[in-house]
Amino acid sequence: MSDAAAQQGPAMQEWDEKILPGRFEGKTIIVTGAGSGIGRATASRIAREGGRVIAVDMNEGGIDELIAELPETDLVKVVADITDDAAIDEIVSTAGEVDGLANIAGIMDRMQPVHEVDFALWEKIFAVNVTGSAKLMKAVIPGMLERSAGSIVNVASEAGLRGSAAGTAYTASKHAVVGMTKSSAFLYALSGIRVNAVAPGAVATGIEAPFASEFAAPRIQRGMASIPSIAQATQLAASIAFLLTDDATNLNGVILPSDGGWSAA
Repeated sequence: MSDAAAQQGPAMQEWDEKILPGRFEGKTIIVTGAGSGIGRATASRIAREGGRVIAVDMNEGGIDELIAELPETDLVKVVADITDDAAIDEIVSTAGEVDGLANIAGIMDRMQPVHEVDFALWEKIFAVNVTGSAKLMKAVIPGMLERSAGSIVNVASEAGLRGSAAGTAYTASKHAVVGMTKSSAFLYALSGIRVNAVAPGAVATGIEAPFASEFAAPRIQRGMASIPSIAQATQLAASIAFLLTDDATNLNGVILPSDGGWSAA
């Protein structure tokens, strides 16, 4: 790699999405964070592959744009805050019988170490990244238990695998997602329910991750120096969609690094 290329940072991966028609036919999948980024790409993919998608986000405009782009698909808009109990009830009642759940909604921290943490932000991060996802899991699993079938995919992060990918708040929240995923996979393994997680690396989603800490920035940036490439949101959607399908039948409790090899560094 030339010095100029190194200074430009990791390159965007080349990727051509290939839709598999009918893969989600007859399935109802809840997708949170569907208004943008990975959530939007996942909702789009599942809908184009024949699924009925309950597209959840606080960003109504983003969902409206997605529905306008795919008028022939079965996308159902739910504008909701997953930290709100009434919103959880609305999502589940709108969905009816749920075959799959993709917990994708999440927020980033400000790359701060614990001695600089703003605990109002800490609580917000945990409310969205952990508690909201847990509430949706609690809401859909009883129906899955009745049918002895269901697939849940949580979105963890490279920050759920190591300590060098983000600030303390976000890192702690994504480690919690990993624990929640593994515990649930173990406890429901004999009930026909699979619970897995995808751990994205660098993804082009437009989400800002400001370095608010002069103390932490050099250390985190050093850890990020080993990022091999930046993925497109559709590549993460491909990983999530696969784990939701029956082709992932023997995968349970997996934390799948979808990171272009960053976790191998």
